[in-house]
Amino acid sequence: MRARDMLSVARSAAIALLIAAGAVGVAHAQKAPAASEGAIAAVDVEPIDVEARAITSFERVGGSSQAYGRLEFRGGLVLSSPSAKFGGLSGLEIAADGRRFVAVSDESGWLSGEIVYDGVRMKGVTGVRVGPFVGLSGRPLDRKRDHDAESVVLLEGTLGAGTLLVGFERNQRIGRFPIRDGLVGAPTGYLKLPPDAKRMKSNKGFEAVGVLRGGPLKGAIIAFAERFPTEQGNHTGWLWIGTADPQRLHVTDIGEFELTDVKSLADGGMILLERRFRWLEGVRMRMRRIAAADVKAGAILEGEVLIEADLSHEIDNMEGLAIHRGAGGETVLTLVSDDNFNHLLQRTLLLQFVLREPGVATAAPPR
Repeated sequence: MRARDMLSVARSAAIALLIAAGAVGVAHAQKAPAASEGAIAAVDVEPIDVEARAITSFERVGGSSQAYGRLEFRGGLVLSSPSAKFGGLSGLEIAADGRRFVAVSDESGWLSGEIVYDGVRMKGVTGVRVGPFVGLSGRPLDRKRDHDAESVVLLEGTLGAGTLLVGFERNQRIGRFPIRDGLVGAPTGYLKLPPDAKRMKSNKGFEAVGVLRGGPLKGAIIAFAERFPTEQGNHTGWLWIGTADPQRLHVTDIGEFELTDVKSLADGGMILLERRFRWLEGVRMRMRRIAAADVKAGAILEGEVLIEADLSHEIDNMEGLAIHRGAGGETVLTLVSDDNFNHLLQRTLLLQFVLREPGVATAAPPR
């Protein structure tokens, strides 16, 4: 977001709180030599301390329910740090065991660490490190238009030794970045972008990037612009299938929400994270589920609304989504918020929900 957008979010949050109080191979446009399978050189990487305060109820006042339709709230954390580099988290990816994670910031690069659990409930994070994104040359990206990262997903391998896809807006691009033991290295190349990328607004670009984990399009890459509407008002996205050029698909706009992330379920279906923001109502959040069979080039997707929340719930500017399987086989959705580095009026939240599925226990924590 632009500086004035950050100010708007801050003012809006303040007003709303006052009101509430009274009321897979892919073609590349650019390519560098493949990264080494060994360790990545740590460029300006530093450890930081991150404190966590538990959230046990999703409702701010008086609510004790953990069930929200097909979702069950598993708990959350309010994260804070004395480091000036902590904040602005716009994208999130979590390892298969739900512990190791990597997040991207629209201001300060990448952040990695490990989630600590008390049983199935999150209780903190540890081993947190921050570092800048670097260019093909290996030098840190200093300009805002070059390092405004909005989304991250694991393309292949693991967070211990794998490749990330990172979506950037302003200077619109989606890059392949090696990750080794929590360190993110120089990009090995960038995806070939659709012609539409040249017409997207600088701060409404590649906000959501995912990789389909199953179904007929397993391995395909999918990306959505935060807001790039068609004449009919639908959201616009693109599919990279094999070596073919990216192909368009769309998502119906419900209530003028913006798309902030997308992640694949194991069957190739998707979860969409959406956000809406207005001066008098503040920030709202929505998640939709899209069936695997519906995901195809040219489709207009609508999906099933799983949850919609406002400032009567424990939300903020929710921008990042990750999905992993819990110990009992349950599907766990983890969300992170972008505080716009406005630590007085906004918060960095880490929230977890379980998707209720037939025959799979949720192993939810006691109330």
